[in-house]
Amino acid sequence: MKRFLRNSILLILAVLSFSACSNLSEKVEKKLDELNNRTEALDSLINKEVDKVLTLDSIINTESDKVKRLDSLINKTSTKLDSISSEKVNLLKKLIE
Repeated sequence: MKRFLRNSILLILAVLSFSACSNLSEKVEKKLDELNNRTEALDSLINKEVDKVLTLDSIINTESDKVKRLDSLINKTSTKLDSISSEKVNLLKKLIE
């Protein structure tokens, strides 16, 4: 009888342990799924922000090229104006002399 009682108690404890492990396993699985979903959402958000940064970088490069071309044009125009101005000053000097 003692042996039967001891075996019954061991069996009940084993069943309870497996049941608790099963519940714990389900909870862990749910938490892992939740974490995975959050990770995917964060990855998607990061990818969107990286795309925005790349777009902004492209716009900055385009505008930088425009500024360089404008600066070159201003320098050419300034050089031409200086040349014309020098010619006029030289002509004026010749007329005055």
